[in-house]
Amino acid sequence: MDRMHSRRFPTPIRHDGRDYLTTDQVSKVLGVKTSTIYSYVSRGRLHSQRISGHDGSVFAVDEVERLRDGVRHRPPAGVAERIATQLTLLRDDRLHYRGVPATDLARDETLEGVAALLWQRRWTGGADPAVAASVRALAGPASRGLDRIRLVVDLLGARDPLRHKIDDESVTRRAAAVIGTAVDVIGDGPSEGSLAQRLWPRLTDEPATVSTTRLLDAALILLADHDMSAGTVAARVGASARGSVYAVLGAGLGAFDGPMHGGATTLAYRFLAGALDDPTAALAEAHYGDVAIPGTGHVVYRHHDPRAECLIAMLGRIGGGDRRVMAALAAVVDSLAEGDFVNSDLALAALALRFRMRPDAAETIFAIARMVGWVAHALEEYRAPRLRFRPEGIYTGVHPQAR
Repeated sequence: MDRMHSRRFPTPIRHDGRDYLTTDQVSKVLGVKTSTIYSYVSRGRLHSQRISGHDGSVFAVDEVERLRDGVRHRPPAGVAERIATQLTLLRDDRLHYRGVPATDLARDETLEGVAALLWQRRWTGGADPAVAASVRALAGPASRGLDRIRLVVDLLGARDPLRHKIDDESVTRRAAAVIGTAVDVIGDGPSEGSLAQRLWPRLTDEPATVSTTRLLDAALILLADHDMSAGTVAARVGASARGSVYAVLGAGLGAFDGPMHGGATTLAYRFLAGALDDPTAALAEAHYGDVAIPGTGHVVYRHHDPRAECLIAMLGRIGGGDRRVMAALAAVVDSLAEGDFVNSDLALAALALRFRMRPDAAETIFAIARMVGWVAHALEEYRAPRLRFRPEGIYTGVHPQAR
């Protein structure tokens, strides 16, 4: 629709020969909340600018129109845009794994049990202590958990001459070994017990209890899969090319390792850590910069993030740890505009801070959990036609001159 002939299109701000819209105007044009607009900015789908004499951010009209038209008038989707899956359903701000509410699973299941549900195979995991020791020695004590996990994937793959076997049993057995070793490589802790029982003492010196282990399992379960996020698509592309399960996990971790995906939890952690002593000051700084508070809003959910709600409710019922975290979190919630909400990044950050975990604990928990989902997607993709991810490029460069 030509905006010049639309009564519903707001009057733009004219500056340097270009039209701009305010954040509120963009919200009305796209039919989304302010927090969603900031999510678009963080993912590079929109670019905010400042104009002298106007408060807040503005957005170029032509860019807003392209985003609007891409949402409302998208052409028939190809394989890269629409992927059939039986794993995860996101509908009406609810999350289901194979038809079961993820929040129900989070209350009484283990990550191993959810892996068995998603993989449709019994968990037969076991860590490789030699590889875990080698990675810890190579990476050093100051390395991130995510860096150690990536080394585990590469080293286990390099040592496995049969890594290209992609039948379900071979894939899930190898995947369970990777995930188990990824837990053990994070730090010192017991070699026996469930994944959550082994992971807790590797993340914090706070004593483990039945309640804290349940809480950690819940976090792992809620982050196990989330439809076609960037890491999941990368993992499926690897599986479509018939890469090994190690290649699939490596592809997923590569896309995961950045501030727009797994690193978003680290940004939320830093913000919440800075808000513990003076939440008002931290919030004032965020609002002054006219940026979204890290760990709020979401491009998929419209009214609330069920993962965050579940985790925060469990945090509120459990004792121990740093109680300032809940006060800071409450201040964040109270400051949000109507319709905005906390997402799983901030909930994970609250878990890590509450129990004085290592600074990268939230990202580490997220990565270990999401590997379960990537393996499930790989199993689906191995059954699909090979190399089906082949989008056509639209050349926009200089064309060769005719001879």
